[in-house]
Amino acid sequence: MPYFDAASSAPLHPVARQALLASLDEGWADPARLYREGRRAAVLLDAAREAAAEAVGCRPDELAFTSSGTRAVHAAVTGALSGRRRVGRHLALSAVEHSSVLHSAAALAAEGGSFTEVPVDRTGAVDPSEYGRALRPDTALACLQSANHEVGTEQPVAETAEICADAGVPLMVDAAQSLGWAPVPGRWSLLAASAHKWGGPAGVGLLAVRKGVRFAPQGPADERESGRAAGFENIPAIVAAAASLRAVRAEAEAEAVRLRALVDRIRAAVGALVPDVEVVGDPVRRLPHLVTFSCLYVDGETVLHELDRAGFSVSSGSSCTSSTLTPSHVLKAMGVLTEGNIRVSLPAGTTEEEVGAFLDVLPGVVAGVREKLGAPSSAAPSPTPRASLVVDALGRRCPIPVIELAKVIGEVPVGGTVTVLSDDEAARLDIPAWCAMREQEYVGEEPADRGSAYVVRRLL
Repeated sequence: MPYFDAASSAPLHPVARQALLASLDEGWADPARLYREGRRAAVLLDAAREAAAEAVGCRPDELAFTSSGTRAVHAAVTGALSGRRRVGRHLALSAVEHSSVLHSAAALAAEGGSFTEVPVDRTGAVDPSEYGRALRPDTALACLQSANHEVGTEQPVAETAEICADAGVPLMVDAAQSLGWAPVPGRWSLLAASAHKWGGPAGVGLLAVRKGVRFAPQGPADERESGRAAGFENIPAIVAAAASLRAVRAEAEAEAVRLRALVDRIRAAVGALVPDVEVVGDPVRRLPHLVTFSCLYVDGETVLHELDRAGFSVSSGSSCTSSTLTPSHVLKAMGVLTEGNIRVSLPAGTTEEEVGAFLDVLPGVVAGVREKLGAPSSAAPSPTPRASLVVDALGRRCPIPVIELAKVIGEVPVGGTVTVLSDDEAARLDIPAWCAMREQEYVGEEPADRGSAYVVRRLL
């Protein structure tokens, strides 16, 4: 069964497995102790730190191991904010950061601080100059991911780091998605990453803090990991994480070329094989193994389940997941469809045959879901068009409001309007996205007795 969700968690690399098993016999003791078992454990920990630091591009004494990538992000943000509390309590971040960064920003605001979200363009990238304008005299920290976890777009980290450095603001980079492919360029100040994203074991994060960055670890004091990560180190997992990072880096250049070609094949084929699809994210400046596309008139979870039944494990950035019913903040910030999104992220070793089999299955899966939802195959003009129509989609979740809009747009003349009544939050995002995909005009949102009225003008 092809596994196409490496962006969530990559399969354990063979080198990680070997290192983990080998270090279980040598790395179980306390590395802080002076007897021989402790010294052996300390040697393993020091060697892993040196290997990981080399891959990150920092000094070994700048690197700490944490219990997860999320823990590394939280420690980086809280430590930097506390260390620079005399400067202020303002945080700058992009609108498409990982939820761990957003949660840190929300915690800051709850404690009386503030944050500014820098907008992104339709590919998901920030404009460095726009980022610079978000910096203030009281900005204590800036955050920018190296590459987006949902659509794969690489961010202009080096350019943004220069702007932040000139303003005297440290930049924290969430490098979880990209570190297995290459070091993060530029004059960043702090960095966080997670081992299971590159094929290491889960439960190991990396936190790098450059010398000279004011940093005050939060929480009770602890003597381990320079006081930046409390608790006994999981040395076998740390050794496996460092060994696998070194291994994937050695393979990265060749594997990136191979996987980029497979992703290019998917990007080209999806639009040709499936009607009403938009491939999202930057087509060039992106991770080599990841592609996301938005399908009109379906919900991502249903397509995901159908693909799973067909033998393919993929992910979805859909707005209405069964657990949260919350639109993806990344897709929302980009202004693209938040329903019907499929993320394919290929692990190392993915074959041409597996990608070909996926493309063979995908059109039928999407067509089947659309048929069950009653989606239109096309918007045929009505023989007696009306100047305006109102569609009542109250109480119905997306993609149904969009489907009902698509069914009737051909019943109004060019220049006529369709008003969609909906009380689903996702409609506020998906109706404008539908207009952009189908080259119709989104007039705007108007108040209604229940929910909102979304007005669309027919252009074609």
